[in-house]
Amino acid sequence: MQIEVLNTKGQATGRKVDLPEEIFGVEPNSHVVYLAVKQYLAAQRQGTHKVKTRAEVKGASRKLHRQKGTGGSRKGNIRNPLYKGGGTIFGPKPHSYDIKLNQKVKALARVSALSSKAKDNAIVIVEDLTLDTPKTKTFVDMLGNLKVADKKVMFVQPGFNDNVDLSMRNVPTVLGVSLKDINTYDVVNSDVVVFTESAAKQFSSAK
Repeated sequence: MQIEVLNTKGQATGRKVDLPEEIFGVEPNSHVVYLAVKQYLAAQRQGTHKVKTRAEVKGASRKLHRQKGTGGSRKGNIRNPLYKGGGTIFGPKPHSYDIKLNQKVKALARVSALSSKAKDNAIVIVEDLTLDTPKTKTFVDMLGNLKVADKKVMFVQPGFNDNVDLSMRNVPTVLGVSLKDINTYDVVNSDVVVFTESAAKQFSSAK
């Protein structure tokens, strides 16, 4: 699969990057994508939720009144879950939400997500962006030239670049990632994936 390389003004450079079919041309497996996204979102949960049981709330353990002869219902102590301020029945306890997936499933999910974007023509390759100083306006202008300014963009670079990263940091619709940090959730959560030319070439050759 060949994709035209555009310059920062959105014009064709005449160069093309050959993206491997085994990554960008497979039939997407929606179930493994679902599993990978579910695992990612589950890992974001802290799992620190906690309520007090009747053994943990404050209150005397004295029986409120005798069992029989009052005409009222039977009652235990004031910590009974039926009373205001009493314990909670079957409330949440701290636990992990982590879900285990093997590496082959994760890899297939990532490939499926990228193939889905390629199928929807939602992959753009732009020439390497070099900035002498951080400039958000320059980066936003480039997005406008690429006709993706109104979309959620995942911008992929080969590695960390101070000036480029600082330039995109204040753009709420852009997520900047390095090549090694691409994950299924970020691909699915974006409308378009923009690779720099060197990132696309490295990604292709690495696989």
